[in-house]
Amino acid sequence: MEKRFLLFFVASLLATAVSAQEPKTQVVDKVVAVVGKNIILQSDVESQYMQYRMQGNIEGSGSAMRCAILEELLFQKLMLNQAEMDSLTISDNEVDMELNRRISELIGRAGSQEKLESYFNKTMPEIKDELRRLVKEKSLQDKVRAGILEGVVVTPAEVKAFYRSLPVDSLPMVGTEYEIMQIVKRPPVSIDQKLAVKNQLYEIRKRILEGESSFSTMAILYSEDPGSAKKGGELGFTGRGEFAPEFEATAFNLRDGEISEVIETQFGYHIIQLIEKRGDYVNCRHILLTAKVPVESLEKAQRELDSAAMLIRNGDMTFEEACKKFSDDDSKINGGFIVNPMAGGYRIGLQDIQELEEYPGYEEFKNLSFVVSKLDEGVVSDPVPMMTSDNKDAFRLVMVKKKYDAHKANLTDDYWRIQTWALNQKNQEVIQDWIRKKAKKAFIRVDEDFADCDFQFEWQRK
Repeated sequence: MEKRFLLFFVASLLATAVSAQEPKTQVVDKVVAVVGKNIILQSDVESQYMQYRMQGNIEGSGSAMRCAILEELLFQKLMLNQAEMDSLTISDNEVDMELNRRISELIGRAGSQEKLESYFNKTMPEIKDELRRLVKEKSLQDKVRAGILEGVVVTPAEVKAFYRSLPVDSLPMVGTEYEIMQIVKRPPVSIDQKLAVKNQLYEIRKRILEGESSFSTMAILYSEDPGSAKKGGELGFTGRGEFAPEFEATAFNLRDGEISEVIETQFGYHIIQLIEKRGDYVNCRHILLTAKVPVESLEKAQRELDSAAMLIRNGDMTFEEACKKFSDDDSKINGGFIVNPMAGGYRIGLQDIQELEEYPGYEEFKNLSFVVSKLDEGVVSDPVPMMTSDNKDAFRLVMVKKKYDAHKANLTDDYWRIQTWALNQKNQEVIQDWIRKKAKKAFIRVDEDFADCDFQFEWQRK
């Protein structure tokens, strides 16, 4: 459902972009379905169809795909109708937070905010305004769906029955996976280092205020934010909820052209210059500097981990005991196990690690695949450098607690995975039962142009 919504989200945006770029012609749109008070337009179906084609997801005839799209939209509108009947609401703040998250995802796919705006021929505020309704509807639909699935669980007996129902030749292959443990030493940044960085930023601010150089030039020369530095520190129009709290509070209280004092966030130290404010959106520049861990502290951390590794290899300590004694990382709460951020649990595939290495925000996974792929079970690595999740230099020891070779899914090694599959199937059955019951009671009409569709459900009673 999540993937489908993102495609619909992009499709709706794409439709507005195309209409803005094409010459003005007489376009005939019409209502193709009604669910309660909610309508589905021909253009809703066509915009999704267009996006599916662009994604290369079309299989079979165009008419069959349009029918499938319409049935998905009917389900969405049925949930929206139920939300109205149940008087469910969603706050403006919740809508804004989800909208900003979706926009960030689209910007990530496009490569930058400028590329997204160029592609759709609209400013960021215009894009957000047009998609606000869509996000609100989706949030209400999610509330309805959560209510439908509330309390749905699968028992161990149901998991086993589901597994036995799968044909042996159709059992999926599971790639190589690991349970990985770590001991992390995070040398603290000294007060002197922090003061030095703050003083450097104050000096940069002074030079800008005295006209010695422009803010954008100084950002290019000194800022440690690679994404904005090459653009003179400019971040583009951004809404509330997308910055670190300290950064947002400062940025939204500046006047046009004003430069802030030095502020601290989890990312380091900043000075900010407001370019323009439009309601709940600001466009500003910033210069980011981070306090570096002294080389001497890093060398000390490396020596301490060398000693810990020796104790483990000599059998004087287990890895778990060493983790409790030496580790500075939150993973020590889990006994040192690295949690799979995509699926939960301690098992993670090598391919998953490699994907995380390339994804912003998961700096602690960088270079981990190389280390893990060289280790046998139970072997402790030498201290290896790493970046923590807050972009600080550190060292760690890594050990593969258990390696699961590529294999066909089975109950012994993959119970949690099969449990997820069984739960997904049960959820789907519950959803389908809900649709059948609600479709019989709701006012639903489908245009005769779709009369030949082979729908899964009886949306319009004869």
